[in-house]
Amino acid sequence: MVSEAVPRRVAERPGTPRRRAPRSASDRADPSGTLLSLAVLLAAGAGPTASWRHLADSGDEHARHVVRLIDRGDAVPDAIAEQAARTGDESWGDVAAAWSVAETVGAPLADTLRTVADSVRDDVELRADVRVALAEPTASARLMMWLPLLGLLVGAGLGLDTLGVLFRTPYGAACLVTGVVLILLARAWTRRLVRAAQPDPGTPGMHEELLAAALSGGVSVRRAREVLAMCDEYTPSATRGSVDADRVLELSHAAGVPAVELLRAAAMRARSLARADGRMRGARLGTRLLLPMGVCTLPAFLLLGVAPMLISIIVTTPLPTFAG
Repeated sequence: MVSEAVPRRVAERPGTPRRRAPRSASDRADPSGTLLSLAVLLAAGAGPTASWRHLADSGDEHARHVVRLIDRGDAVPDAIAEQAARTGDESWGDVAAAWSVAETVGAPLADTLRTVADSVRDDVELRADVRVALAEPTASARLMMWLPLLGLLVGAGLGLDTLGVLFRTPYGAACLVTGVVLILLARAWTRRLVRAAQPDPGTPGMHEELLAAALSGGVSVRRAREVLAMCDEYTPSATRGSVDADRVLELSHAAGVPAVELLRAAAMRARSLARADGRMRGARLGTRLLLPMGVCTLPAFLLLGVAPMLISIIVTTPLPTFAG
């Protein structure tokens, strides 16, 4: 019998931001390991709550927190969703939505958790690839920020009064103000470029995975969308539609074939495209960071490093006298 229970919203005071506890090494681990262990226990015949307790007894930190909330009276999806606030990992919201969907429509919980675990693991690998791709250009940009200071140190090492020029002469003061403004502009510009190169929030293909999980319970497409709408408190992926999902459903209807596997294939394709896009963003960032370097950082180096040295040389060099 299909359950019609609506997920109970996680209790919290409106307008009060959730406070995140310090994260241990186990907290920083993605949920995929916990989910795969749960799937094995569920497939072996253990009940949902009993599976969480077995994991908690084995030392799984995530499971311990979930069991503590279950003992407090929280529903399992709500207890899972709390892990997102505790660890700062939004993928726990996807897990909570998947668990709620499977319970509501009567879908196989073990298979649903395996599928979500694969999606979460792929998302973790995607974000790791993006971090690696962005690391080199970002580090180069940060290193270039120190170039103006290096110019000042070189001038001081040569015995030139570069600081005196910057702070005690009108030309030096103009160079100082303009150089500092350019450095601040370069920092803001670089941060904006790096932020724009980050992958979009959310797990790629999760909407298709949740929709496939709902349909695997034997409900209609309309009912599946209603169930996902009831889970939007856990993750925006529940109601964030996609062109691929609509296309797959139309194909399934036209061909008269089940949509579950087609949706899961579309989810895999979405993750593959997201990984390729992340690598392209890293490659484009290396080129785009040349703009703040050339427009701001290098002129700041000339104003703060080279110009004071030239002014110091001109001021301290005596003019030649000619016998008349």
